[in-house]
Amino acid sequence: MKIATFNINGIKARIEALPEWLAAAEPDVVLLQEIKSVDESFPRAVFEDAGWVLETHGQKGFNGVAILSRLPLEDVVRGLPGDGEDLQARWIEATVVGKRAVRVCGLYLPNGNPAPGPKYDYKLAWMARMQARAEALLALEEPLVLAGDYNVIPQAEDAARPELWTEDALFLPETRAAFRRLLNLGLTDAFRARQPAPGQYSFWDYQAGAWEKNNGIRIDHLLLSPQAADLLLDARIDKEVRAGDKPSDHVPVWIELDA
Repeated sequence: MKIATFNINGIKARIEALPEWLAAAEPDVVLLQEIKSVDESFPRAVFEDAGWVLETHGQKGFNGVAILSRLPLEDVVRGLPGDGEDLQARWIEATVVGKRAVRVCGLYLPNGNPAPGPKYDYKLAWMARMQARAEALLALEEPLVLAGDYNVIPQAEDAARPELWTEDALFLPETRAAFRRLLNLGLTDAFRARQPAPGQYSFWDYQAGAWEKNNGIRIDHLLLSPQAADLLLDARIDKEVRAGDKPSDHVPVWIELDA
């Protein structure tokens, strides 16, 4: 089972690039972030006519997450539990029915800038809610994948120029500590488990020639429960997608599970 995460930065802007990547990469499940579309406006037919099962949790103009799957999806949940007043569309989960059932959670974690401030407070509170949800799902002792745009640079080696990020919400000590608390629940950073070398990134800003200079950061992650980590076969970043026509500022990151 090939599972990918991809912040597409607008489904309508990527309506040609995304199907091209899907055809070339042949994933089984894709967790999308920043679809920037309400559910009713999502171009469903483009994907459903190509055989994809589609579940969306959209929001007008901002945020929005979705799941594309070649396999059946069950028990879909929209929205991160823990705050009934949070209306931002940043979380979707479902069970993928393959050779083994795998629970997948697609997430778009808040950016948090400027920090300090209310946006950073929201980021940390959201991460605490995510930790609580992860704890509940881990208690089921089933294969679990928490995948998406975390807006977290875990370590200095995950940035080409870490000195540029020291005051940024993505790299502040409190952010990285919250990410470590997730890992300390028993989760595995799938990409690092297979690709330990530095200099591997999933995001390059559109500004200041970041792509041409390879001034990137790794902020798109797939965290695995012990049961999923036992099934891990491979993990990669499809870096070349960033050089395509009308690219997102993120690229797909994917894993392969024996499931």
